[in-house]
Amino acid sequence: MSKSEKEIVRDFYESDFMHNINVLKNHLHEDCQLHWNSSKGFTILGYDQLVALIEETGKSYESIRGEISHLLQDDNFVTVRYTYIARTIEQPEKERAIAHFITIWEMKDNKMYRGYEMSQLADEDPKNIQSYSQIKV
Repeated sequence: MSKSEKEIVRDFYESDFMHNINVLKNHLHEDCQLHWNSSKGFTILGYDQLVALIEETGKSYESIRGEISHLLQDDNFVTVRYTYIARTIEQPEKERAIAHFITIWEMKDNKMYRGYEMSQLADEDPKNIQSYSQIKV
């Protein structure tokens, strides 16, 4: 039995994709694009650019994981709201939130095809952190 598109997106964000290139190959469509609005501005990343960014980011962290607060599906679009929680190489004993994201993925061929993402750096404000952990999917 094949996984639903929602399960595919969940599996991706709950995996260690920053340290495992096979996860990227299995979840990202070869023609994927990520349209990303961040504090540094707007950028569009194709498959190769996205893989390079993910691999480079993974080198900066001992471990990194996505903690999903919302996961919704409408037709072939899956929306995921999540926080990246990481352990840095300098402080591997301390886990901390590094950024919050919301991404809408258009799915194609059971892979993540077009992503529309907004992100912001995490802060230590308890209300901010709590808003990302209020709803469990």
